Amino acid sequence: MAAKLKKGDKVVVLAGKDKGKEGTISSVDPKSGKAIVDGINIAIRHTRQTQTSQGGRLPKALPIDMSNLAYLDANGKATRIGFRTEDGKKVRFAKTTGDVIDA
Repeated sequence: MAAKLKKGDKVVVLAGKDKGKEGTISSVDPKSGKAIVDGINIAIRHTRQTQTSQGGRLPKALPIDMSNLAYLDANGKATRIGFRTEDGKKVRFAKTTGDVIDA
């Protein structure tokens, strides 16, 4: 199945402790169906000090399930994503507005 959400997409969280927050996808793991979104699902990780890094309690964004994310369309509303062919190319489009996402 083709990936409906990709790296760089602006998304909103639909469920969980960060419900309603918006962010940009920084990485996607299609095998597990999870994505890392900047500023969402933050946890504190304790790291040991090394010669190159300071160490201490550092915040880290953990993966969130892609079913809990929705794409933000041009109007800033959550939308589902569909696929269609234009000029022989498969493109993603927002279901609310019909606008093509991949230009």
